[in-house]
Amino acid sequence: MSDETEHDHENDHEHDHVHERIDEDVTEREDWARRRRRDIPTGENLLVIACMDERIPVEEVLGLELGDAQIFRNAGGKVTADVIRSAALTTNFFDTDEIVVVNHTDCGMMSAPDEAIREGLEAQTGGLDDADIDPSLPELSLGDADVMDWIKTTDDIDEACAAQVAYLEQSSFVPDDVTITGYVYEVESGELRQPGDRIAEEISERRV
Repeated sequence: MSDETEHDHENDHEHDHVHERIDEDVTEREDWARRRRRDIPTGENLLVIACMDERIPVEEVLGLELGDAQIFRNAGGKVTADVIRSAALTTNFFDTDEIVVVNHTDCGMMSAPDEAIREGLEAQTGGLDDADIDPSLPELSLGDADVMDWIKTTDDIDEACAAQVAYLEQSSFVPDDVTITGYVYEVESGELRQPGDRIAEEISERRV
């Protein structure tokens, strides 16, 4: 084989590799953009329920990258009606088979007395009896429930974390084979721990 012919074959080989790489990149971008329509689950088949506190680097502490998990954050990392709604959809239709709850020490949901929160919300709304709790469903109301049942303040972060796991496990909307676990993120150490393994009582319980 002449040097020229050998060189042409090498160029063809390189062009094939470039072509394959470009095709692969295009396919990956299309899958990323259309992953719901193509029934592509998250990288880890995972839903994370976490507090919205800005000190919790959820992806970092769980070792996640973009695309690995669906992350739902709310005040306190509580299992609310909308968390159950989201969990029901992703576990039944998007192949999610694991849920992780992340609560944390020094949570804002432990920072104020119930009465102060109740009075503040009553002043803001002009009366809690007439306040819509879901703007798209005005027929939903608190009914006979205390507004604090809706707010869901926390007295003990370890107990609260365990309770959120139990609520998810007990929900008929979440399949029984979904793995559900809970962790407490310590803002003082930057590490996760299991509920009950405390470093300091004063930042794990509410003092009012």
